[in-house]
Amino acid sequence: MAFRVGEWKTVAGAGFGVALLGALAGSAFADDALKLTELSPNGADACFGRIYDAAHLKAHPKQKVARIFFLYGHDPVSRPNEEPPTNSDSSYNGFIATTVRGAKAPEWASGWCNHESEDGKSGSIRCGMDCDRTMASLKLDDKGRLILTDVSADLYLDAGSEDELGEAEYDRQALGSEDDNFRLDPMPAATCQAEFARIDPIDPALGTPLRERLKPDQAFCYGRDYDAAHLGSHPDQLTQSIRVFRGPVELASFASGGDAANWPDGADIAVTVTTRQKSAKVTQTYSCQGEADQWRCAASSKMSDFSCDIAQKEIFLKRGVDGTMMLANPNSALAIVDLCSKAADGKTKSDDKVYRLQPMSQSACAP
Repeated sequence: MAFRVGEWKTVAGAGFGVALLGALAGSAFADDALKLTELSPNGADACFGRIYDAAHLKAHPKQKVARIFFLYGHDPVSRPNEEPPTNSDSSYNGFIATTVRGAKAPEWASGWCNHESEDGKSGSIRCGMDCDRTMASLKLDDKGRLILTDVSADLYLDAGSEDELGEAEYDRQALGSEDDNFRLDPMPAATCQAEFARIDPIDPALGTPLRERLKPDQAFCYGRDYDAAHLGSHPDQLTQSIRVFRGPVELASFASGGDAANWPDGADIAVTVTTRQKSAKVTQTYSCQGEADQWRCAASSKMSDFSCDIAQKEIFLKRGVDGTMMLANPNSALAIVDLCSKAADGKTKSDDKVYRLQPMSQSACAP
């Protein structure tokens, strides 16, 4: 199971929560592919939106949507993250964002919008989604306003979710029965950009992604040593010292078989832990890949103190504020206990779940 950022709750020695960053969908849309000239005559991003006032919402009690924006053009949500760059074109060119009553941030979906005619140049416009679903049908009225119809109540839910969730929970999460036939006014593209930015605000304090900060041929060392005062106030924390690093061995491994163009996929890292009970260091190697805004690293038998099949043991790295590195260990995937033992099968039941690590000199990670 992928460890999602919103689950990073408790930081060993940090005492703060980590903000949720949802997974990002869609990729860059080719500049020459904007073909619906009625929406975008000059090929630029086209924005339409509407914010409903209290009077309208009172008159339409079954309408949940209080704000709605539609952008035809380039992906307004995705941004540089830890996944390797890609030149593939998803063909997504329609993006919808809605905020329901009482919500603090929008939900959003992406799809590809085209004429439904055989030649793709005339007729009604349908915006499709994966699994042959419809995001919306589009048309302009005589005043240039965008009319959205065929908006499904389960726009943001998985197929078959009504059976999975049950009627009551489905009704709570789905859009309302009056959330259709939206009439949106044309607006500056910057207005849509600002609205989509509300979905997942960028924290400037996080700086550049790890894949940009840490180069394929660059050694690094991050770690933390916990003093007696800290350990005394965290009796369930076993970790006394922790290091995360790439040294000569890990660099040589990537140089011989890694692909710098797909960095950080295939990057080996080593994690060394010293616990209260054991004064000796225990080292575990992990093989990483970029996933959204984090590195997902599976335990490896290479250069490890364990030889069992531990590929399902995973840790997650992401950038923290002020140049720090966050390490999450949700499933006993650090060598605090023997990863081959049955005791390591469950989730970590201590303060040893999430760490905020400081950059250190390479000598601090030396064997």
